[in-house]
Amino acid sequence: MRLYSLSVLYKGDPKVHLLKAAYDVSTFSFFQRSSVQEFMTFTSQLITERSALGSRASVKEQEYLCHVYVRSDGLAGVVIADNEYPQRVCFTLLDKVLDEFSRQVSKMDWPSGSPATISYSALDGYLSKYQVQTP
Repeated sequence: MRLYSLSVLYKGDPKVHLLKAAYDVSTFSFFQRSSVQEFMTFTSQLITERSALGSRASVKEQEYLCHVYVRSDGLAGVVIADNEYPQRVCFTLLDKVLDEFSRQVSKMDWPSGSPATISYSALDGYLSKYQVQTP
């Protein structure tokens, strides 16, 4: 059971953009890592774009499950995990991250923000904390 990506996005008008993301691509070969990360970013944006405000969904993409939660204020979170990772845990994580993000990052910064301009450093910690360690 693995988590590969945790992203916070803003579903604005007309398009979705990434605010902050954390990735764990350590299980992929060195040469695959950048393209896997690009795939995860693209997939996260696409799923958020296709999801309605105030909705939660789990979408299967190749051998991954993408869990998306779009809040009614446009703030969205996406977790990309393997098929075995519990769905309930993913949505609990998304709730926690989006609540904390919206408290720490001003709503005024969401429409124009980008990973370079948003200061929110907790994603990497959450990604490793929620990683299931296999014995």
